[in-house]
Amino acid sequence: MELRQLKYFVKTAETLNFSEAARELFITQSTLSQQVRCLEQELGVDLFQRDSHGVMLTENGERLLPIARRTLEDADQCFTQISDLKQMLSGVLNIGISYTFAPVLMEAVKEFTAQYPGVRLNIICRTMEELLELLKKREVDFVLCFKPHITDNEIESHILFDNQLSVIVSRNHPLAERSSIGIGDILPYRVVMPARETQARKAFELFFPGTTEKLKVVVESNEVHVILDLVRTTQMVTFLSEATLYQNNGLVAIPIDAPDTQLEGCVHTLKKVYRKRAAEEFIRILRATDAVRERANGWLK
Repeated sequence: MELRQLKYFVKTAETLNFSEAARELFITQSTLSQQVRCLEQELGVDLFQRDSHGVMLTENGERLLPIARRTLEDADQCFTQISDLKQMLSGVLNIGISYTFAPVLMEAVKEFTAQYPGVRLNIICRTMEELLELLKKREVDFVLCFKPHITDNEIESHILFDNQLSVIVSRNHPLAERSSIGIGDILPYRVVMPARETQARKAFELFFPGTTEKLKVVVESNEVHVILDLVRTTQMVTFLSEATLYQNNGLVAIPIDAPDTQLEGCVHTLKKVYRKRAAEEFIRILRATDAVRERANGWLK
């Protein structure tokens, strides 16, 4: 039995289509069929039921599928660890970040790529829910986003820095000099609202249920740069994390008068999974940046 045969079996089981599986694996359909048949012969059982209606997993195939997936994951972890030790800091580091976390990341990216030019960074920007799913699928090495309000037993969330949801206005806005602000103070102004799938929007609706409908929302967007540019050049206001304004001139973050508007910046990793040395080094560099250092939490020492 070969790992590639298990890989071919898993892909075919997921698609239930030999033609589609072969295309995704970049091999010919005849090669795929031959390798799956060799696996079946070695195991002495049929893994697929093939007829004029299509392809289905047999009972033996259904039993093998989770075992094959675990075997491939273990093999991938073995390769990653050996490669990491052999090559030291080289290869690819996959980082997932939420939309509002990007400004905090840039200083670390510049420093890391200068120190470790052999490592290619693959930075994926998605919603928190999408990123945590990618993490569980091991398609990213770690995720940088704010702490979710619902915990996941497969994921560890370590606080990197303290932060809070704030009102964001331009420096020449009538509210810009306020030391804090109540939601009622926002009602006369037009609002650029983060899109519903963003953490900032979900936090706002959790902290202030039923309030969105009372606001003069004229724009919704999941693109932070669009939101900040509109706020910077108009009298509109928005609600984002304070950290989003890092190195963003012309804007002011004002605390909201409310008992709890905390948004903790976190590093999310899978439990009991090997962490690349490159990932550990990136997190160390991130912790040392100006954007994080003043609020850094002790867990990363």
